[in-house]
Amino acid sequence: MTHRRDFLKQSGAAVGAAVLGGSPLEAIPRVLAAASPAPADRALETFADPAATRAIMMAALDAAKAAGATYADVRVSRQRQNFVFTREQQIQNVVDTDSVGVGVRALVDGTWGFAATRRLTTDGAAAAAREATAIAKASRVARDKAVEWLPSPAYKDVKWKGAYATDPWDVPLEQKADLLLQANAAAMKAANVKFVFSGLFFVKDERNYANSDGSVIGQDVVRTWPLMQITAVAPDFTDFQNRGNVVQPMARGWEYVLSSDLAGNAKRWGEEASEKLKAKPVDVGRYDLVLDPSNIWLTIHESIAHPTELDRAMGYEANYAGTSFVSPPEKMLGAFRYGPDMMHVVGDRTQEGGLSTIGWDDDGVKPEPFDIIKGGLVVDYQTTREQAPWLRWWYEKSGKPVQSHGCSYAQGWNNVQFQRMPNVSLQPGTRDLTRDDLVAATDNGILIVGDGSFSIDQQRYNAQFGGQTFYEIKGGKVAGMLKDVAYQIRTPDFWRSMDMLGGRRSYQMGGSFFDGKGQPGQVNAVSHGAPAVRFKQVNVINTGRKA
Repeated sequence: MTHRRDFLKQSGAAVGAAVLGGSPLEAIPRVLAAASPAPADRALETFADPAATRAIMMAALDAAKAAGATYADVRVSRQRQNFVFTREQQIQNVVDTDSVGVGVRALVDGTWGFAATRRLTTDGAAAAAREATAIAKASRVARDKAVEWLPSPAYKDVKWKGAYATDPWDVPLEQKADLLLQANAAAMKAANVKFVFSGLFFVKDERNYANSDGSVIGQDVVRTWPLMQITAVAPDFTDFQNRGNVVQPMARGWEYVLSSDLAGNAKRWGEEASEKLKAKPVDVGRYDLVLDPSNIWLTIHESIAHPTELDRAMGYEANYAGTSFVSPPEKMLGAFRYGPDMMHVVGDRTQEGGLSTIGWDDDGVKPEPFDIIKGGLVVDYQTTREQAPWLRWWYEKSGKPVQSHGCSYAQGWNNVQFQRMPNVSLQPGTRDLTRDDLVAATDNGILIVGDGSFSIDQQRYNAQFGGQTFYEIKGGKVAGMLKDVAYQIRTPDFWRSMDMLGGRRSYQMGGSFFDGKGQPGQVNAVSHGAPAVRFKQVNVINTGRKA
C-alpha cells in the first residue's frame, strides 16, 4: 500500500519531470508507475523463496487462530504489469508496475474481517492476521446474519501454471516495440489511414494461498492483450472511421502475440477502416442479425453473466452497476425461460486460455464447469463457499451437491476476495454450421463483427450494443458494408429470438481485462466463448443521425 506522503512526493516528481521535459500524455504513465512503486528487493527475495513464503502464510494462520478466528486464509501474491504503447512510428510510453504483499481474511462468529500489509515477514503477516480478526469481532454489531461457511477439501502443496509458453517478461523491450512499429507501418499503407495506435498489455499474477483447512496452493498465470486502433480520414476531412478491438485478450504468453500476426493483418484492418468511410448508413428498422463471436461475447457478458451473479440476484451487490432482473432465485431457478431449448450457457474457470481460468479460486476451491442456462432455462448462479448455502433448497431439490462453483477472486493481495465472474460461454449448436452458413440462410439482415460501445440498465434488462464492422445481408449474401449500426435489446426477448447457432468450428472466445465490481471497486479479467449466432427481427438504430 502506498502512503499518501510517498504518493505525493513521487507523483509530484513525475509530473514535474513531465512539465520540464515531456508531454502531458507522457506524464500519465509516469504518475501511475510512481503510485505503484516497485517493492523492495528484500520483499522480492522473500517472495521468490518458497520456504519463506510458506512460513509467512503459516504465521498468519497461527496468529488468526490464536486471536479467535474459526477460519482464516492468507494470500501472498505478486502482480506485475507491462505496457508498451506506440503511435505511427513513435514509441509513446513504456510502463511497468510491480506489487507484492500479504492479505489475510479471518472469520469470527460468522463475521468477516480483512487486513493486508506490504511487510513480507512472519511478524508482518501475524500483525495483519490479528488486525483482520479484530476487525471481524468489531464488525459483529453490524452483521445481517452469520456466514455459513461451506466445507471444502484441503489441497496440500499443489501448484498450477496457466496456459502460457513464453513469459513476456523474458522478451526484450526492443522486440516488443519493433513488432508494434512494423504493424503500424503496415496499417499506414492502407488508403486514407492517417493515425495508428498500437500496444501490448501484459499481466503476470503469481499467487500463494493457504487456509486453516490445510490447503497450501501456488499459482502462476500470464494474460496478454495485443491492441490496435486504426483511423481512416476522408480526403475532404468530413468524416473519420476507426477499426479497433482487433485481437481479443487471452490468458497466454508471448506466443499469442506472435500468432496474432499484427503486422500481417494490419493493412487489412486499415482497409476496413477506410471502407467504413464509404459505407452506406443503416436504415432504422428490424433485421435478422448474424453476430460474430467477436461481437456476441460482450452481449453475453452484460446480459447473461452479470445478471446471474448470485449476490446481484440476492440484492447484496447494488452500488456498482445495479442488481439483476434474474431475481429472486426462488422464482427463476428451473422456471425462467432465457432463450430457446438450444440455449446452453456454462460457467467454466477451467477453460484453457480463458482470462478467468485458474487452478483454485481464492476460497481454495478447485472449480469445475457448471450449467447456468440449460434447455433455455435458468438452472444455477455463480457462487462461492459463502454463497452456495443460499441455494441449498435448490441443490437438494435438484439432487445436486451443495458446493461452491469456485467463483471467489480478489484483484490483488490488498483486496478482499468475493464473488467474481467465471468464464461464461454460450455453447455451440449440435450442427456444425459456420458463420457463412448463417449468412447464407438469412434473407434480410446485418452481419456484425467486433465489439463496440454499449449501454445497459442497472438490472441488465434493456441494452444497446454497437460493433466494429457491419455488413448488409441480402438474399443470403453479403451485399456491402454499412455504418452507424447499433442494436437495441430487451434481454429475454433478444435471447428468445435466437434461432440459429453455429457449431464448434465457429466457436471463439472474447473477453476483457477490466470487469468492474464491488465498492471499493475491483476488476477481474474474464472471457466469454460463443459460436456465430443468428437472432430474428432485432431493432436496429442509426447512431450517426443528426437530430
